[in-house]
Amino acid sequence: MASDTSVLFGFHAIGVRLKLDPGSIVELYADPARRDARMRQFLQRAQEAGVRIIEANGARLARLAGGVHHQGVVARVRPLQLARTLDDVLDQLEARSEAERRADPPLLLVLDGVTDPHNLGACLRVADGAGAHAVIAPKDQACGLNATVAKVASGAADSVPYLMVTNLARTLDALKARGVWVVGASDDAPRTVYEADWRGPVAFVLGAEGRGLRPLVRRHCDELVAIPMRGAVESLNVSVASAVCLYEAVRQRLAAAGSSG
Repeated sequence: MASDTSVLFGFHAIGVRLKLDPGSIVELYADPARRDARMRQFLQRAQEAGVRIIEANGARLARLAGGVHHQGVVARVRPLQLARTLDDVLDQLEARSEAERRADPPLLLVLDGVTDPHNLGACLRVADGAGAHAVIAPKDQACGLNATVAKVASGAADSVPYLMVTNLARTLDALKARGVWVVGASDDAPRTVYEADWRGPVAFVLGAEGRGLRPLVRRHCDELVAIPMRGAVESLNVSVASAVCLYEAVRQRLAAAGSSG
């Protein structure tokens, strides 16, 4: 496989790529043994988009997908041109009109020490759903983008910039310098995520389940908030916690837009 291409598999991940940029799909491999309505509709969309379709049996698809469940479809794709640096993301947001900036201030997700590709994929999916502008992680002790992440993300790996930075603490300081309020999630925080105002620019910082935020990262947050736990378990999966935080910001912003309209 060419070094400038990667593999996507599954209907969701490839379907989002078809929507975003069908021209970036070099080849689509499909199992001719699967003839159900979902496959027929999917292949029709690909044909209408001008994608080259190659029949491949289950064994070949399994090799292409690295042995992961692929639903009968695998694609070889070129990378999309998403923002590659935090400055790129913030510069693009600042370049919008004043009305756009007021309606949609920066909303970022920062992951500290999330190494499991399933968790990262789920976090990207949550970030996409909430309209977050980027997901940020350190280059060390973090998971990179791979085929498993893309599959779990259901296409969000193609729509949300995933920025891996050399020094996470320094990056948090850079966010604060650009007017973004940096908020860490911690179960020992003095107030909950529901007791603060997230209508302005905000970055939520979450650690891996169990370990939480590293001490240095905690110290570089503007404040800490807790997610209230009313039952027997002590913590949530990081993707679920991300959803709680991001969607509380979304809820507040939608409410503010409704009251101002």
